[in-house]
Amino acid sequence: MAAIARIRRPFNCSKLYTPIRLISRGGLPPRDQAQSLCARLPRSTPRLFVTSAALREKKFTQDHEWIELSPDGKTGTIGISTYAAKALGDVVFVELPTLELEVSAGDSIGAVESVKSASDIMTPVSGTVIEANGVLEAKPGTINQGPEGEGWIAKISISDAEEMEGLMDAEGYRKFTEE
Repeated sequence: MAAIARIRRPFNCSKLYTPIRLISRGGLPPRDQAQSLCARLPRSTPRLFVTSAALREKKFTQDHEWIELSPDGKTGTIGISTYAAKALGDVVFVELPTLELEVSAGDSIGAVESVKSASDIMTPVSGTVIEANGVLEAKPGTINQGPEGEGWIAKISISDAEEMEGLMDAEGYRKFTEE
């Protein structure tokens, strides 16, 4: 669902002259010559955008998992939220999902065990598990250091992207955890 759009942006000639003047203090054209050079440049330059931020925004579940779509919108990275990681305490073991496992939204794909408790990891959307974070087998504490970064749990090939619409955005999740 990545959309590519071309937008014309005006070109500001005064910004062209400033870096030239700062880089070298001699042998460069004076300001009026730089302005004439600018007059020969196109009035607007194209700017490309590959995806919108809304498509790549992290979404959260009420079970404290998150999912973030890849730029192509077909793959999602799943993990537990920072809130959940803090509630669990020091993670000592992570049961990773089996590769090529087909799951439906809400299915358990693994578990996280800490010194305080254990918790199942639920998938927020339907699809097929295509990758598991092997780092967590050797260093389960990575989840405590970066649960929404390096501590991701699995990547899933999404079968129905519309399931993402029922999940909370970051602001909605923040309000949910404050209740």
